[in-house]
This record gives sequence, C-alpha cells and structure tokens, in this order.
Amino acid sequence: MIPILLAAATAPVAVASPDKSIVISVAPDGKSYSVTRKGEIIIRNAPLGLEMANEPQFSNLKFVDASKQAVNRTIPLTATKASEAKDHYNGAVIRFREKGGSGRTMSIEARAYNEGVAFRYVVPGGKPVAIAGEKTGFRLTGDTRCEVTEFASSHELPWSSMTIAALDRAKLYDLPMVCASSTGRTHFALAQSGIAGYASSALQPVEGGLDVHLFSPKDRPNVAVRSADGLHSAWRVIMAGDRAGDLIASPIIGNLSRQATGDFSWVKPGKAAWDWWSGPSTSEKPSMDRYRRFIDFAAQSGFQYFMVDAGWAYKSGECCGVEPNPDTDITRAEPGIDIPALVQYARSKGVDLLLWVHWAHLNSRMDQALDLYQRWGVKGVKVDFMERDDQEMVAFYVRAAEATAKRHLLLNMHGAFPPSGLQRTYPNYITQEGVMGAEWNKFGWGRITPTHNVKLTYTRMLLGPMDYTPGGFRNGAKAAGPGDGSMPTTLHTRGQALAQYVVYDSPLQMVSDKPEAYANASGFDFIEQVPTAWDETRFIDGTPESHIVLARRKGKEWYIAAMTNETARRIEIPLSLLGAGRFEATLWQDGASANDVARTTRQVTSGDRLSVQMSAGGGAAIHIRPIR
Repeated sequence: MIPILLAAATAPVAVASPDKSIVISVAPDGKSYSVTRKGEIIIRNAPLGLEMANEPQFSNLKFVDASKQAVNRTIPLTATKASEAKDHYNGAVIRFREKGGSGRTMSIEARAYNEGVAFRYVVPGGKPVAIAGEKTGFRLTGDTRCEVTEFASSHELPWSSMTIAALDRAKLYDLPMVCASSTGRTHFALAQSGIAGYASSALQPVEGGLDVHLFSPKDRPNVAVRSADGLHSAWRVIMAGDRAGDLIASPIIGNLSRQATGDFSWVKPGKAAWDWWSGPSTSEKPSMDRYRRFIDFAAQSGFQYFMVDAGWAYKSGECCGVEPNPDTDITRAEPGIDIPALVQYARSKGVDLLLWVHWAHLNSRMDQALDLYQRWGVKGVKVDFMERDDQEMVAFYVRAAEATAKRHLLLNMHGAFPPSGLQRTYPNYITQEGVMGAEWNKFGWGRITPTHNVKLTYTRMLLGPMDYTPGGFRNGAKAAGPGDGSMPTTLHTRGQALAQYVVYDSPLQMVSDKPEAYANASGFDFIEQVPTAWDETRFIDGTPESHIVLARRKGKEWYIAAMTNETARRIEIPLSLLGAGRFEATLWQDGASANDVARTTRQVTSGDRLSVQMSAGGGAAIHIRPIR
C-alpha cells in the first residue's frame, strides 16, 4: 500500500471501483459513509463506528492518512460455482486518531469492486479489545423495496417483498437483504463476510434504513466480541448489479475472506443418497439392511456418497432434537450397527459414507471423534443444531472446519447461520443449511412454495452453498404425506425438482427421496448425470417475483435450468453463450402431469433460442454438449 496524505482533512476519502461505476466515500471524521452507483445514491450518510465495551468510546476522530491499493488477481477455486474468482478492486485503509485523550487510532478499510463495496474496522494490536456492538448502519434513499426474511436462530423462514418503511422495528431481519434502488437501475444486497474471530449479525430497522445488530453469548450479554490483541471486524458488504440475478455469480463474499492455503485437491463434490427425508420421523430403527439399501441405490445411480443421518450413534433415541441427548455417544454405534463394516461395503461399490452428529457432542470430543471417523474411513460429517450466531459459536465453526480439513473430511453444517465466506478459507466446508429448505415438506405445517423456491436463488443463495436438499419425487401434491413424516410431497412439479440441481448451489447435493421413488421415474436420468460443482455460472433471466433462468458450465458442457413461481409461463432461452460449433441439447420440461417430464433432444448453435413451457410451480433442465 502507498500512504496518501490528503491536503484537506475536510474532504471525504473516496474509493472508486476499477470501472468507476461504484464509489464508497468515508467522511473525514470517520462517522459516516455513502455509496453511489452509476451516479445514483444507494447509501446516504450512513453511520460508522464501534461500540466499545470496557473502555471509553472513540470520539473526536481526526483523519490521519489513507493507504490506497489496487488489486487485480485471479484466485483458483475448489468445488464451488466457478473454477476461479476474479478479485479486482481498489481499496484504502483510512486511519483516524482521537484529537485528545489517549490519542487512540482506528482504521476503516474500504474496498470497491465492480460488483459492490465492502468495509470493516481495524483496531491496532498491542492490547485486548472488547466491543458491545457496532454503530454501523445502512441509510437507504427513497422508500426502498427489499426481499426480506425475519431473523430466527435456525435461519429457516420464508421471504417477503417489503418496503423498508414497512419493516417491524421490534424485529430483526436476516442477511442478506436484497433491494432495488428507487429508480430500479441498481439491485443490491446487504451482507457480511469474514466473520472468523468475530460474531455474526442481523439487521435492525430504524428511521431511514437499518442498523447492524451483533449477537452476544448468553454469559456476556454486554460484550459481543472480545479479541486478545487488536481487532479486525467482519466486512459489511453491499453487493450490486443491474439486475437482481447479476449478484448470483458474484465472488465478492469469498474474495473478502481469508483464502485457502495448502492442498485441497482431495475435496470431492458429488451427490448423496439420504435416508432421513423419506423415512418416518420416529419409530424406524437403524439397521444394516436399511443402510445397505441406500448404499446400493447410490452405487447404481453413480452417486459419490451416502449420508447416514441421525440415529446411528449409541443411545441416539428415536430421532434428533435441538437439545442434545446426554446419553448419546458419538464414538459408538447402536447395537447391530457396524460403521467400519458399512464403510467397507460402500467402498466396495464405489460409495463413501458421511455421518450426522449433534454439534454439542462433537464440541466436547472433537479430536477424539474425528480421529475415530478418519480411522473408520468415513469421508465427512454433517453437524447439526448449532442455532446460535455469537462469537463463541462462530469459533466452533472455524474449529470444526480446521479439524475436518486436517483429517481430509468434508464438513456440512445444519441448523446453521448462512455462509459468510468460510468455504473459501476451508474448501472442505462444502455446504451448509441456513435455509428454509425441502426438509420442511416432511411436515404438514411446513409447505415450501414455488414462490419461495424462486426467491431463494436471489437471496440466500448469494452468500454461498445452500443445502436445500432437493430431489422430492412426489410432485405437485396439495396435501401433506402420511402423518409420520414419511413419503413427503412437494408443491412444485417434477420439472422444477430437476432444475433445482442446476439452480441451487451446493457442491454436496442430497438426493432426498427413497430409492423406490426413483425407480423407472421420469427425469431421474438427469439427476444421475448432473454435476454439483462448476467451472462457470451465468444468470440469464428472471426476477425474484417471477422466475429464474441460470446457466452453469462444466468443462465444455452447459447445464441450463429454469424455475417459475405459481404462474405458468413460456420463456425463450438464448444460446449465445455456447460459442462456435454445433451442439446437442437435451431438454427435460414439465410434462402432462406434475410427476412427469417431457424429454426431447435437438441440435443447436449459438444463434438458436430454446422455447420452454413451464407449468405453474414448474421448471425445466437442459444439458448441452458439443457434437464431436
């Protein structure tokens, strides 16, 4: 970085993106900031600052200097939505010092990308730092309309379109919040990244916008974050684009995180057979025969994994719960269950095993349990029911990611907060929940609508992998399945069930229904072949309130998928992304009934368009490969 001393300490420090379209300006007293995009004010005079916990608040800050930088690099990625990420930004570390008192210093680090801006606070090292919260806010211009979801510890609530003025000030709202500017020329998402060592957050409605709310541990409600030596806060992020869908391919959340070091070539993305979603919630005991049936199904279908869900561990009880069973022992299996034998059986068929554990059981015996699973030959763990967002829980996520990476184990977090870039630091942290997903279809009181499914692509999915757990093959039903939770139904069509495997970002993707549901089933051939990690992602068309058309590339082959809400629609998909040559396109789209898809094949070129008819709650999936 090159220090730049501004001649006038009264001028804001402005950082513009490489293409000059976005500018973040920080006031010379460090108390506020503004953001403009293409000449339009997005954020106006929004507050900045930290709320100190055990020492006087920063006051009377005076600008000292700004060290500016320009970065343009390409980051190789492992098992995600693209094979590489362009990290291109202009940045500044803006240093302030108190005019009187102890003369403490604090810096605001700001970055401007072509696809958004971000900033964080830096308190220099040399002594411990404790903060009660942040003064950070977002002051939006006009009565901005946003896609919002209320905060819940599970992060599993539906999304609604609301104006900022209509938000309930007694409630918190989850990240991201995805908005359109008053002119509609800019769509932007409020998000966070780089929370390792920090706490997660939510948004609190206030006059004119929103404030950041940090979560504190129960045993220290007045101290959200403690650091033994200085402080780097989380990044506050404003992703931006011309269209809401332009945010989907953005790498900004990962780019702001600490990048992976070492060899992660052992991380293998793939699909997993799964025994929980389609089975009774209670009363069905685990058995070797049951597990072998799912392993056989995975092998026959070419899936890489079988997820052994709750119930395998000693004294697990009938199922699972937010509160851990104190009698459970995750280093032993239930009588009659032999995990090493299952590993060997699965491996003989080209399948690997993943194990479910409750976070509290893993937290108390992490090294012992993970060492054992590694010796057994297990390839990953699904950790559940954290349902907290404070600094201590964030530290657990980091510890679990580090410990599993050390042992070459995949990590899947459920009952989790949404992603904040940790997957970039630990590529073995391959997916996570933090979404109101298909598991809610298991229960009569939790129906997942096609509208909800479409909105997820423009909201939660912006932050990173999303373990929605697709694959339900009893489609278009209006009533719940049996009361015991077995044989769940979906409100969307089979065409949308297939499309979710392209649209939803999850390098470890569940195939959630029981093997019998897929036997000779229309469209299952698409699920067998579709990849789960990609070389490129492109948004084609749609809005959060209507539909989504998304394209993903693997090697020289393209997969394009479309999903609609409860409105049937015909769309035209341009194929200009294909480039030169001739290609074969296989299309699976809504058929005569909700449980049927029509499969057609034709030759195409980049000058063609594919016409797709989607039923209400429907969708389509397309595989395009070069003709050699």
